[in-house]
Amino acid sequence: MLARLVGFDTRSRLSNLSLVDFLSEYLQGKGVRILRNPSADGSKTNLIVIAGPDASDRSGLVLSGHMDVVPADEPDWRSEPFTMREADGCYVGRGTADMKGFLALAVNRLAAANQTTLRHPLVLLFTYDEEAGTLGARRFTETFVGAEQLPRNVVIGEPTELRLVRAHKGMLRLNLRFTGRAAHSGYPHLGQSAIEPAGRAITALAALRETMEAERLPHADIFPSVPFVALNVGTVEGGVAANVIPDRCDLQLGIRLLPGLSRETIIERVAVSLRAAGLDAFTLETLSESPAMMLDVGAPIVRRLTEISGDRQPGSVMFASDAGWLQRAGFDCVLFGPGSIEVAHRANEFLPADQFRRAGDLLDRLIHQCCVEA
Repeated sequence: MLARLVGFDTRSRLSNLSLVDFLSEYLQGKGVRILRNPSADGSKTNLIVIAGPDASDRSGLVLSGHMDVVPADEPDWRSEPFTMREADGCYVGRGTADMKGFLALAVNRLAAANQTTLRHPLVLLFTYDEEAGTLGARRFTETFVGAEQLPRNVVIGEPTELRLVRAHKGMLRLNLRFTGRAAHSGYPHLGQSAIEPAGRAITALAALRETMEAERLPHADIFPSVPFVALNVGTVEGGVAANVIPDRCDLQLGIRLLPGLSRETIIERVAVSLRAAGLDAFTLETLSESPAMMLDVGAPIVRRLTEISGDRQPGSVMFASDAGWLQRAGFDCVLFGPGSIEVAHRANEFLPADQFRRAGDLLDRLIHQCCVEA
């Protein structure tokens, strides 16, 4: 199953419908309900598969993950990225760790589930465009009818090396635009540069970054390695030629938010820092938002996975996931999956086979506790 899933090129810029069709056909006829939650233009869809009885009390378990992968354009791939191979006890290919390994485990466990013994529902929730800003999860929470009737407990199989994660930062992507007036560079008095104020903005944002790095906001202790809001000026784009006064310059900002910090608060801080630097003629646009996530250490899904996995210290990660949107919709989410995030977006991405097998064993135990036992 993992090899089949890796074989689908589901980079975020492409449709995922062929993969959804494959999974739907594979699971059809096994006594499950298969639902789709399409994107606004219909080119992509979330996939929801429900096995077992309805649960008005929201008991049961949701296994969730994203179907899209990042590009595989790195020149140092040693094999075809979308053809899985085995090497040195690992499965190699784009998406093996992030996160088709978990999807494969989840699909085959639902396919093998004995419908007569499921006392509580087992649900798959597979999303699109997580890598592009958790767009599918947001679409699901905003448009899927019946989300409030699905099991409350959700395991999202992001690659955590089977560490239990109960909190992560949010990710806010902003576009900061400066506009000027184009002119021949030989006649600079006829134009107005958009790049020069953008340069001053970079200096102002660097000062804001340093200020925020010195702050200790609520919940900072959950993220000991980076206990602050992290701001990054990720891209700068402007101008067309050296002999043309540039009439536009865009800066894309990535900001990692702590739980409890609102998007509006941080956008206002960015704007204030720019105005303090004497910059007024700019626009700030939100490109995407992936909310932070934090679940209480005493939540039932945390307790169950702590007992099953032996991980007595649920931790945190610095990256965002679908969990932020799902938590806002009333789900209790943890991250827990095989593979390492450190190899996830690199050439020759791999998933250790022994970790993959252990993840399957742990999921078997979790499914039995949540869906079979009373």
